[in-house]
Amino acid sequence: MHEIARRLAAIRAAIDDALQRAGDRDRAVTIVGVTKNAPAAVVDALAEAGVTDVGENRVQEALPKAAAVRAAVRWHLIGHLQRNKVNRALTLFRTIHSVDSARLVQALAEAERPLEIFLQCNVSGESSKSGVRPDEAGALLREAAGCPTLKIVGLMTMAPYSENPEDARPCFRMLRELRDELNRLGIAPPMTGLSMGMSGDFEVAVEEGATHLRIGSAILT
Repeated sequence: MHEIARRLAAIRAAIDDALQRAGDRDRAVTIVGVTKNAPAAVVDALAEAGVTDVGENRVQEALPKAAAVRAAVRWHLIGHLQRNKVNRALTLFRTIHSVDSARLVQALAEAERPLEIFLQCNVSGESSKSGVRPDEAGALLREAAGCPTLKIVGLMTMAPYSENPEDARPCFRMLRELRDELNRLGIAPPMTGLSMGMSGDFEVAVEEGATHLRIGSAILT
């Protein structure tokens, strides 16, 4: 597991370099270590290396894994959440990155548990991606802002897959601009978070304002 620590050191150095290029060295950037298909021992190794924010895509995979994890970690759900799995999900997850509909907001609010959420926005326009369109984001924000148990951290997106990280830059920039536009509307307390950037494009995401990076393969393989 020492390879995990070595890879994380390289990722942190790359993040620091990207923050310097962006002229924003004081911005806090959280690495969410994505552990889908990895055993509990990997989660413990991540925590030992200093990554205590752990992301999972599927509720049904995360629950038994979490029961075997020894380390104290914070679990993030980064995959799609079906409304019928909300109660099970909230026994573990305290941050949901994939809130993409008013009906899901209502289901989360009905659970009456404190929860941090990101609103997922499809800024790329790909039909294969989840998330609301940019012109629907204000309505979703308004819905979530009316739920006292939900803390809206910010927005989340997934960029189109490309071998060239620069291809993701317009998508990340659009999400940052959308967040800033929504903040100006005053619908809710100002959002600071941007959950964007994965193993292949996280440096570009940091340059464009990311606060939460969902990194799996760059750490684990």
